[in-house]
Amino acid sequence: MPRRRSARTPGTSSSSGSSAGPGTGSSPSPGSAGARSSSLPSPTAPDSPDPGSRDSGSDFEDTRPRSKRGPPRALSHGTVSKRPRRREPGGDGSSPAASSTEQNTLFEAVRSAKAAVETLVDDWLETYKQDRETGFLELVNFIIRSCGCRGVVTPEMFRHLQNSEIIQQLTEKFEEDSAEYPLSLSTQPWRRFRAGFCELVAAVVRQCQYSVIYDEFLVDGLISLLTGLSDSQVRAFRHTSTLAAMKLMTALVNVALGVSLHQENNQRQYEAERSKEPGRRATGKLEALLEKRRELQEQQEEIENMMNAVFKGVFVHRYRDVVPEIRAICMEELGTWMRSYAASFLTDGYLKYIGWSLHDKQRDVRLQCVKALQGLYCRRDTAAHMELFTSRFKTRMVSMVLDKEPDVAMEVVKLLTLMLENMEEALTEDDCQSVYPVVYVSSRALASAAGLFLYRRLLDPQRGAGRELSHDGDNRTFFRLLLTFFIESELHEHAAYLVDSLWDCAGPRLRDWETINALLLEESPTEGLEDRQEKALVEILAASAVQVAEGQPPVGRGPAKKVTGLGRGLGAPRAALTPLCPQPSARERKAQVEERTRLNHCLIPALPQLLAKFSADAEKAAPLLEVLRCFDLSIYCTGRLEKHLELVLVQLQEVVEKHTGPAVLGAASRALHVLCDPEFALRGRGDVARSRLADQLADKCHQEVTELLQASSLDEEEVYSMAATLKRISILFNAHDLTPWQLFEPCAQLLQRAVDTGEVPPQVLVPAITCLHFHVLWELSRLPSADIPQEQLRSLKSRAASLCSLCQSCLSDADAGVREQAFMVLSDLLLVLGPQLPLGGREALAPLMLLPDAELQSQLAAFLMDHVFQNAGSHEELSATEDSESRIEELHQRRVLLAGFCKLVLYGVLELSAASDVFKHYAKFYSDYGDIIKETLNCTRQIDRLEWARTLLLSLQQLMTELLLQQGPEIRAAAAFLEIRDLARRFSLFFSLHQLRNRPVLLSLHREGIQFAFQEPPGPEPGQPPLNLPFLEVLSEFSPRVLRPDKALLLTYLDRMCQQPRWPMPGDAPWPSLVAYRNSLQPQDEGGSESSRSTAPRPRPQPGSAAKRPRMDAPSERLDSSPWPSSRLPSPALTSTALRGGPQPRPPPRDPGSDPSFLQSSSLSHLHGRVTRLSLMVEEEQEEEEEAEEAMIKEESSEEGTPEQGRTLLVPQDRLRDLFDSTILGIEDA
Repeated sequence: MPRRRSARTPGTSSSSGSSAGPGTGSSPSPGSAGARSSSLPSPTAPDSPDPGSRDSGSDFEDTRPRSKRGPPRALSHGTVSKRPRRREPGGDGSSPAASSTEQNTLFEAVRSAKAAVETLVDDWLETYKQDRETGFLELVNFIIRSCGCRGVVTPEMFRHLQNSEIIQQLTEKFEEDSAEYPLSLSTQPWRRFRAGFCELVAAVVRQCQYSVIYDEFLVDGLISLLTGLSDSQVRAFRHTSTLAAMKLMTALVNVALGVSLHQENNQRQYEAERSKEPGRRATGKLEALLEKRRELQEQQEEIENMMNAVFKGVFVHRYRDVVPEIRAICMEELGTWMRSYAASFLTDGYLKYIGWSLHDKQRDVRLQCVKALQGLYCRRDTAAHMELFTSRFKTRMVSMVLDKEPDVAMEVVKLLTLMLENMEEALTEDDCQSVYPVVYVSSRALASAAGLFLYRRLLDPQRGAGRELSHDGDNRTFFRLLLTFFIESELHEHAAYLVDSLWDCAGPRLRDWETINALLLEESPTEGLEDRQEKALVEILAASAVQVAEGQPPVGRGPAKKVTGLGRGLGAPRAALTPLCPQPSARERKAQVEERTRLNHCLIPALPQLLAKFSADAEKAAPLLEVLRCFDLSIYCTGRLEKHLELVLVQLQEVVEKHTGPAVLGAASRALHVLCDPEFALRGRGDVARSRLADQLADKCHQEVTELLQASSLDEEEVYSMAATLKRISILFNAHDLTPWQLFEPCAQLLQRAVDTGEVPPQVLVPAITCLHFHVLWELSRLPSADIPQEQLRSLKSRAASLCSLCQSCLSDADAGVREQAFMVLSDLLLVLGPQLPLGGREALAPLMLLPDAELQSQLAAFLMDHVFQNAGSHEELSATEDSESRIEELHQRRVLLAGFCKLVLYGVLELSAASDVFKHYAKFYSDYGDIIKETLNCTRQIDRLEWARTLLLSLQQLMTELLLQQGPEIRAAAAFLEIRDLARRFSLFFSLHQLRNRPVLLSLHREGIQFAFQEPPGPEPGQPPLNLPFLEVLSEFSPRVLRPDKALLLTYLDRMCQQPRWPMPGDAPWPSLVAYRNSLQPQDEGGSESSRSTAPRPRPQPGSAAKRPRMDAPSERLDSSPWPSSRLPSPALTSTALRGGPQPRPPPRDPGSDPSFLQSSSLSHLHGRVTRLSLMVEEEQEEEEEAEEAMIKEESSEEGTPEQGRTLLVPQDRLRDLFDSTILGIEDA
């Protein structure tokens, strides 16, 4: 472009600020005064930058008067098109549509991706060489069109207007049919277009690098235009031009690097020619080399001026743009420049921008900064220039290991690993200690990155020595280092997560089964391991074996999904995670099979020896028994390893006889179950071992029970022996059918003796109850599918009823363990034998149904009140007590009990009204049981909405009655009453969506709530309100969910209740609760009281009324030039076409159907949102509710055939009044 038309000179005015980093040599210093002010057109460019504009903090310039457009145009009423419609030709100097199409051929070619970018650039270059003005305009209009703007820069505009005036006209022509523009779209075609756009900008510079870019027209004009566009308040202009400028800068950096290499070659040739003797020198060649050197120096200076112009005109302002995508682009390209041309850009003057942006609040910006630093620390030569940066920003980089975004934290750990490799002294031991705990996090990618860091820092035996890996001595050293870290760090007690973190980097070492076996079986006092080391190594061995056998990370790690089912999810938090890993490839499956085969051949012979050595230690025997489940049992047959199977069965029986702990006995039971698998060829040997073990335990149980029933008193040894026997039987009963050994009768006799006399110790009763429970379940599972003998059914029903009666008696036992076990067995038994039993073709099992009577239901509810809903605020107590681990276990146990009761309600064993005892504690115990109760609320709502609402009301009524009994009638100011209101508010949130579906439910709830408020007789003095009248304030929390026509009906019903003769109301001082409830039912535009405005729902905006979100209504007001949001005005619009200079156009007339919420700013809203985030969330939730309500009205109206197709979604008041008349409230005419 002609020099006189430049909007401003990059590198001057405000563009010269924001950085003053020194450059080295002839590098384009970010703060140098040698900006391209001479080559870029500018009639008003000052000779030196304005020092007052440095680091001003503003993203926009203030060096000349600027004005902005008024409110953005309103959207047309109707369907919004995907792309803006092309403007019709007008008299504003713009070209016709046909000319616009011709000018946008380059855009269409890149979008279609049918031709190679190199070919497009070649064709364009030919056009430019023939007529550089036409070619330049074609490139300019391509950029404008890529912004989503339909405006065109015509030759007349190019010749007679300045850049600011051109951008102003383009802004006026920017049709805002949508907030989207090409770079903001994420579909595959537009992602391909973005790549083509970047490639075209780079190809233009690449193919013009030898002559055209030095013509002082193409690049100068392009930089001037991009600088002006990047300073626009239109996000599309700013985003697209910044991307183009950064890609242009990257291409110029590559050109500068090539020129630098040519200079070095020229200098070598010149020095070589001068070093020759005078008689052999070629004078002509020396002169040619000198001329070439001068030419290269000029080109280098020219390119440096271009790069300075882009850097100071675009980057310095846009790296702190309010749009995160723009900031991320700047950081990404800055890292590219530093890697490509380190001699010029790897200086503190440029590195500081990355260091500052490490504190950015947006994930993408931080991620690009970390990736840029990875490219610098990955090489020793570039890392050597990073000492000052490392000392300044190392603390921030180390702290980012705990970044809230796992992918950012993962890249940070990788960055620290590169620093560890290429800058050995950069990280101190304290810095490394911040990374070590990350190996136990739930994100597998982050944990694996931390595992690599740990391996390189502590566990690699060859660190610092250039030897080959995988020697046996090296692996011994590796395991000793690993054991030292695992034991001394005391970060976690589960080795599975540590093994999984090291699996990718140290997998071959962890799978060195021979070395592990040698270390565990080592008997030398000097070479052997200590007891803690042996225990840790056994855990590592078991975790490695499970990893090989399953090929999956441990539970809770990896890509995950939420468990929402109540069948198994109520006992744990709702957000419990289960692994959901992608399917392995064929190559990975083949490698896994090979590793598992090697595992079998190495550990099958060694397992009996390991069990023989560690069978007396429960903590070591349990993991070894888990290893048995990882074997391919067919190897015992095909490999002729039967003798090892016999040895394992012998050791397994010894483990059961030696231990009574649930962990080791459970591992032995599962291992024995695997060996008795019907698909196992040698299962007969497992069956024999199981029968032998069951015979011993059953005989001993019968004998000891008989002695107990006959003895008048028991000593401690007898009690311990009986408890140990029953524990072994109960755990084996879980996985094996022991009903043939007839253990029900002796255990039932024990339990009956405890109920009658209370002389049986608790340690005997708990496993006895478990044995009885499993006995009933195994008998039920053994019933044939058809022709079930009636005698067998009667026997099972008798045993189940007997067990239920005994457990009901144990609910009041003095021991907590007995009570909890009886409650869990009762809940499970009632669930299995409940109404679901005869369904699904099992009608023959109907006689086995076991339904709880009223007494049992009340006992179950009382058990919850006494032993579950107690000790509110347990989390605070947990933090204040020393034995927090035991308190956590107690909380987990109480959660299990509550989940069992909730499942009884959900599966129809208990009536839905029984859930009121749970729902009324929703707010008070939200931190402990909130997820369980909330899931129960959602599920019961799907069963029966009306009964569910009555249960919610019953919960509130119970709390209200309890409060009145405790504190009397004056309760409105009590804290407990406010808690009841808060609970009602939480309940009302469940009525947010589907308001038409909830309409009769809400009406019934209000009607019954009003009846409850007026049902109690008044006090002894006349004029006193009913005792339950404050309940109307609780009921008012549900009023915002009631539709407007229904509020009028409720007010009518309320007036009729108040007009009854037994409720004389004082005329001078109305009852406050009644006034509050009445105000909550008043429409927002009618109720003038403050409480009415606070409780009534927001009215929906009618067409032509104010928008949903606040916007600027006065077009004459001038927007502040500062990018920060004002405390009075909303955030500026993202796609606003407000101008920074020139006259302010008159706002177009608003379309009645427009929705200005599409024009809301997101570039600045996240800054304003820090202050008003809560209010914005509430507004968005209310808008979603309104839209869902409107859609439901339209759907139900279309089903009933009442409104026609073109009718608006808003249903008039009189129509809603006709849908539900007063009969729905049960109001009887007087």
